[in-house]
Amino acid sequence: MNRYPLWKNLLILGVILASLLLAWPNLYSQDPSIEITAARGAEVTEASVGEVRAALENAGVPVKGIEVREGGKLLIRFAASSDQLKGQEAIERSLSARYRTALTLSADLPGWMRAIGLKPMNLGLDLRGGIHVVIDVDMDAALDQALERNLGDVRTQLRDKKIRYQTVTREGARILIKFNDAESRDAGAKALSREFQDLTVQTSQDGDQYLVQASLPETEQQKIKDFALEQNITTLRNRVNALGIAEPSIARQGERRIVVQLPGAQDPGRLKEILGATATLEYRLVDTEGSVADAVAGRVPVGSKLYYERDGKPILLKRRVIVTGDQITDASAGFDGQSGSPAVFVNLDGQGARRMRDVTTENVGKPMAVVFIENRTTTETVDSKPVKTTRKVEEVFSVATIREPFGSRFQTTGLDSSNEAHNTALLLRSGALAAPIQIVEERTIGPSLGQDNIDQGLFSVLIGLGLVVIFMGIYYRVFGMIANLVLLLNLVMIVAVLGALGATLTMPGIAGMVLTIGMAVDANVLIFERIREEIRIGNSPQASIAAGYNKALSSIIDANVTTLIAAVMLFSFGTGPVKGFAVTLTIGLLTSMFTAITCSRAAINLLYGNKRLKTLPV
Repeated sequence: MNRYPLWKNLLILGVILASLLLAWPNLYSQDPSIEITAARGAEVTEASVGEVRAALENAGVPVKGIEVREGGKLLIRFAASSDQLKGQEAIERSLSARYRTALTLSADLPGWMRAIGLKPMNLGLDLRGGIHVVIDVDMDAALDQALERNLGDVRTQLRDKKIRYQTVTREGARILIKFNDAESRDAGAKALSREFQDLTVQTSQDGDQYLVQASLPETEQQKIKDFALEQNITTLRNRVNALGIAEPSIARQGERRIVVQLPGAQDPGRLKEILGATATLEYRLVDTEGSVADAVAGRVPVGSKLYYERDGKPILLKRRVIVTGDQITDASAGFDGQSGSPAVFVNLDGQGARRMRDVTTENVGKPMAVVFIENRTTTETVDSKPVKTTRKVEEVFSVATIREPFGSRFQTTGLDSSNEAHNTALLLRSGALAAPIQIVEERTIGPSLGQDNIDQGLFSVLIGLGLVVIFMGIYYRVFGMIANLVLLLNLVMIVAVLGALGATLTMPGIAGMVLTIGMAVDANVLIFERIREEIRIGNSPQASIAAGYNKALSSIIDANVTTLIAAVMLFSFGTGPVKGFAVTLTIGLLTSMFTAITCSRAAINLLYGNKRLKTLPV
């Protein structure tokens, strides 16, 4: 009666073994480590490894291991946090400013685990440490950009309709168009109202001047602000994902702010460099006819613009842009097939590809330049107060002769290093920010504080588990010990699923684990009490076991489904910490259904199935 078929027992055993294997990496320690990356224009090489090793030896700091990782990163492991801090001081004193150091934690896994892709759970900001940043979005700049676009579109529309006008200017939050007569004014107002439905168009007269005012209504201004904020969130998420940080949290806060939480990141400089950068490219033809010397002296030819290459050499380029960064659909870093130098491979959209093909077809044999444009924010001390200033930097980093026509895909060379090529491709691929941003709050949580949270959370789980184990063992005897065994298995499976899904464990997640312990054993309590009731009414032990599991199943499912509905609502409407609690609770509900019903039944079947029993140790 109470016996599973062989295939079912083997399936349960396979699930248990797989869970143990996936949870195994979490038993290994997280070593205090330092991650070294190269700043712009530098690379981590074997010489860098030697410098780091020599600096640590001279400072008398013991090292557990040094390894070079993918992406040009150097990881130094230490046995204690005190050695980690001393090592960072020694490295920063010895290495030049071209290298950045970041404190982190790194799991000390065996090679075979890494080879098959096993890894421990991702830990949240409160457990692992990391960076918490609050970003303010310049909404006024977003409105200014929208008005500037409308300003150019208004001029183009009036010219296309062949409506004569005197001037088109911008005064604050409105566009003012002056006409010579009322007929032109009325025609212009009618054309603009039909073409620009998002603008409020009004006509007026000031003496002999006939005016049309176009302005953005409040509802449209709010739409522009909301779009700028959402676009910036999307762009920041793309950039953070490209950095390889596990489970970043990027969320809107209020009307104009964005909160970014990066677990495990310990390098605010690197973060601000990537998040705040607004890089793009422009492709322009070189003006080979104009005089560079005259341009430097202030006599720039009409239709051209003076630029400077990275080495400071002046160069004259055509004002007309071939393609811009917003026409780039994808970008990746690599190396030039002929010279082996770092390169960025660029893909253009349909319009940009046609434009590039037409220009390169007409200008074979002529030079074309690539202009790198970036807004850089620097902090200077003025009157003993830090003052942030943002300046637009335009550099020509590549000038090459057009050998043959090309269109949608091509490469750009002339970069200083593969690290710069990677960063440039990252910024181009993630898109430009819709409005400028400024970091207004920044907190770095060290790994040592995270370890304290882990220790306290683990202690709470052990206390809760220990009390449940003692109660179940005393009250339900052998059956209670089986329930304790599957309860431990339930915790193992939760950890395994979190690691396999790449989910992040936070302090609220640990709270979800503690709650799951009580809910998981509750299912066994219902089953065992039902078995007791069946025995009291005179059923045989074997029939009581079968009836206990069968009759308690509906109550267990009802209880778990109602809790699951609450967890889904918490995940749908909650924020970061609440979502972490909901995820862990949901996983715990699903695993407890398997362990409390299927696994405990399998264990009881193996011990008492198809045996003549007079009593049950329950």
